[in-house]
Amino acid sequence: MSILPIVKYPDKILETTCDRVTHFDHELKNLLDNMYKTMIAADGVGLAAPQIGVSRQIAVVDTGGEEGIIELINPELITGSGEQIDVEGCLSFPGLYGKVPRLERVVVKANDRYGEEYTIEAFDYLARAIQHEMDHLKGILFTTKVIEYIDENDLEGMEEQ
Repeated sequence: MSILPIVKYPDKILETTCDRVTHFDHELKNLLDNMYKTMIAADGVGLAAPQIGVSRQIAVVDTGGEEGIIELINPELITGSGEQIDVEGCLSFPGLYGKVPRLERVVVKANDRYGEEYTIEAFDYLARAIQHEMDHLKGILFTTKVIEYIDENDLEGMEEQ
């Protein structure tokens, strides 16, 4: 497995709608493994394929919860409810943070690495992470949804509240 370079804004691939995955092969499995390793090395909780220069509907999420590693291939939002506002950052925008409104609960349909379709229901922080990564696959950046930017130095005090 390899750690891949993370694409930084303003690279145009970050604002591009990604192509659906149609081949569930060994190459895809290697890409997923490398994405996960890259995300962990960068201390992230999610990583989308365009963030490593690949314009395909692939993302990985691991918030440290009991769900473990979630691989989202061709994800689609089925339903969502509620609203939450919290601070987000992005590996493609180092040092930039802002408060972003998101759905509190989501139900998402996706494929796994073998092409099998599954549905996941997520709440709170996991729902936020999944929505952030799904936005990447549509070329939508969190900066377009920020309602208030937060100085990096103020983050530590906010986490203690």
